[in-house]
Amino acid sequence: MFQSFLIKYAEIGIKGKNRYLFEDSLMSHIHHTLKRLDGKFTVTKESGRIYAHASEPFDYDEVIEALKCVFGIAAICPLVRIEDRGYEDLKEQVIRYIDEAYPDKNFTFKVNARRANKQYPYTSEELNRELGGEILEAFPETKVDVHNPDVLLNVEVRAKGINLYSRIIPGPGGMPVGTNGKAMLLLSGGIDSPVAGYMIAKRGVTIEATYFHAPPYTSERAKQKVIDLAKQVSRYAGPIRLHIVNFTDIQLYIYDKCPHEELTIIMRRYMMKIAEELAKRDQCLGLITGESIGQVASQTVHSLAVTNAVCTLPVFRPVIGFDKQDIVDIAQKIGTYETSIEPYEDCCTIFVAKHPVTRPNLAGIEKSEKNLEEKIDELMKTAIETTEIIRC
Repeated sequence: MFQSFLIKYAEIGIKGKNRYLFEDSLMSHIHHTLKRLDGKFTVTKESGRIYAHASEPFDYDEVIEALKCVFGIAAICPLVRIEDRGYEDLKEQVIRYIDEAYPDKNFTFKVNARRANKQYPYTSEELNRELGGEILEAFPETKVDVHNPDVLLNVEVRAKGINLYSRIIPGPGGMPVGTNGKAMLLLSGGIDSPVAGYMIAKRGVTIEATYFHAPPYTSERAKQKVIDLAKQVSRYAGPIRLHIVNFTDIQLYIYDKCPHEELTIIMRRYMMKIAEELAKRDQCLGLITGESIGQVASQTVHSLAVTNAVCTLPVFRPVIGFDKQDIVDIAQKIGTYETSIEPYEDCCTIFVAKHPVTRPNLAGIEKSEKNLEEKIDELMKTAIETTEIIRC
């Protein structure tokens, strides 16, 4: 029945003179998303509307699921587009639409006509009234409800034809990826960081990712788990370059030279340093972490302040004020939760002190780090130069 989709956006509509840039970016993402599916689609723009039209058979459910992953889409409306052949033809098309779209006619409805083409001989109110009467006559079991209808039939009379649609499927919202710069995600195998990447990508930011691997203390399966998470986030964020850093020698050196209650903070600071170096090499404008205040010892306000002190790029923490259940809910929605809870350790959990410091002092941490001066720069250089890059 449906050969076209009306794509609605929200925030893009308030972008003023730059709106066309966001529209064009959204159209590009829609085009590339649909290109991977069966069927051939044409994506067009017309007076604040974006359309995807199929010229070959396609899997309806597959298309809807794919479009639900494109940031910038506020709603997806399966659409019947007809030529303007006069009111009698419109009446027949509306009756056919209702008959095919709703086999069970026991519903309430309202006709919502909009006449963008002011040359059309009927006003919007006249179309509402006349088409509503035609539906009642054709399907006596239906009823009109102008306040809370089961079916809201939209009839848009436009310069290039008439749109009929009644199903409005929510999209992910946000802004098209690539319209707001690029940032580096510190991606672990946990629940929080994939959600953080998803949330920043939703604001139009292109995502790269860094994962710290510590063989033999972390397994190849733990590494594969993170690759799987990056692929799952990439369904929304677009292709992700995943940087896999061998962190073993740095971690062992810190363990050998620094107070054990400070291990997590110092280790975290060197992760941020390495991630920032990789970010700058790839023209990223910020770092992204999945930290949430108070969730673990390294995420108290004191710990976050000490960690931040090593960074010159801004650090985005989109889940900073979320409860764990808030984060879990998003992880389940975007499909990363089941992978995140697989029982494979990441390097942050290997050398955890029994009593980690929760109120670290920056001067004290920097004093402990002086114990690393002999080899740490060389170890960091090696870790960066041997970074493996996987496209997800």
